Amino acid sequence: MFNKCIKSFAYFTIKDRLPQILTRVIDTLHRHKNEFFEEHGEKGVEAEKRAISFLSKLRNELQTDKPVTPLEDELPDSALWNQYLDYQRNLPNGNGEPSWFQSPWLYVECYMYRRIHAALAQNPPIDNFDVFKEGKAQNFFESQEAIIALCTYFQELLKNIKDLDEKQLQEELFKLLQVSLWGNKCDLSFSAGEDSSQKSSPLQSLENMIPYILVNDMEKVWSLLVNAKKNRTERSNVRVDIILDNAGFELVSDLVLADFLLSSKLADEVYFHGKSIPWYVSDTTKHDFNWTIKQLGSANHMWMSRCGINWEGNLKKGVWVFRDHMFWTLPHDFSSMSEVAPDLYAELQKSNLLLFKGDLNYRKLTGDRKWECSVPFHQALNKFHPAPLCSLRTLKSDTQVGLKPGQGEEIQASDPEWMYSYKVNSSSSLGT
Repeated sequence: MFNKCIKSFAYFTIKDRLPQILTRVIDTLHRHKNEFFEEHGEKGVEAEKRAISFLSKLRNELQTDKPVTPLEDELPDSALWNQYLDYQRNLPNGNGEPSWFQSPWLYVECYMYRRIHAALAQNPPIDNFDVFKEGKAQNFFESQEAIIALCTYFQELLKNIKDLDEKQLQEELFKLLQVSLWGNKCDLSFSAGEDSSQKSSPLQSLENMIPYILVNDMEKVWSLLVNAKKNRTERSNVRVDIILDNAGFELVSDLVLADFLLSSKLADEVYFHGKSIPWYVSDTTKHDFNWTIKQLGSANHMWMSRCGINWEGNLKKGVWVFRDHMFWTLPHDFSSMSEVAPDLYAELQKSNLLLFKGDLNYRKLTGDRKWECSVPFHQALNKFHPAPLCSLRTLKSDTQVGLKPGQGEEIQASDPEWMYSYKVNSSSSLGT
């Protein structure tokens, strides 16, 4: 999908939203100048100046539609990025030399975040500074009311979970899947870093939001987990993998869902997959993951604290595992994972269920193509199938598959911007 249409959502993203994000990154570095000096002396200030110069040049390249250039750093993924650039150059339906406005939206957006990483990584001693950390922390703190409501609900649920029959367990799973789904609204890259926190309890409005779930495969998820539980042996655990998206409230909703899976014995272990570098403003890194659990554990609210302490215990016991991998921050579609990252593909094959969170993962699952909306999800996956998988995502881009014939046209007629109105539309799609 190329950014040729002057009025396309992709065009406005590249033209307006990405420069705004770069400007915020530059401002963040400016604001931390004194901190860099206090920690590192003049070396810190010089590093900050070099990083800002690098990012200012990048912003100019973007705004003036310059060609996309090879990466010049020596980070572990540089060769793969430069090979991918060669691939883009040689596409039969491409323009030869990729530029910011004449390239696939997904590619140049990922490329910008990789260049932001390079600006810091190449400039020690500030090379480990996360330019998005403040925004992620702010989202967490501004979502306190919703986090308290969710933790309170969950801890009350745990008191009686052993007494719930199968139908009640199913209802609770569906509730927490929906909270995790709607938690995906809290995306700082979509809002260019503006406040996108969850202000109110997400549980109160679930019933009203059901009509906005365009593809609802929760029944299939339930059946899959129940069957896996019945068929497990002493040597095989039921494993669920969650490929994370945003830190902040969404991450807390994912952690609650993961705890429910263990507590209900629908799963024996949960693996979380995050980003190895700061990515798409609010995506979860290992630091964000650990920081969130520590914040909850030290909170002065009883149920928040209980959640954090229990989750720290899950990590220590090994029933929760956090993993990051370079592949998640490459520009490649997931259909190329088995070739580009065979170790990651083999790891995902050990899972009984993969839960992919968010719009970026959905775009990479489906190749970010402008499919007909009625194309089946499994077809759009282009043979990517390490294990049964489900995508939980609110719409923030014009890629959507798995709808019933005519459903897309019907929604389009009532809401022409439905694919970007992430506040009300969402998708839960299972590929088995």
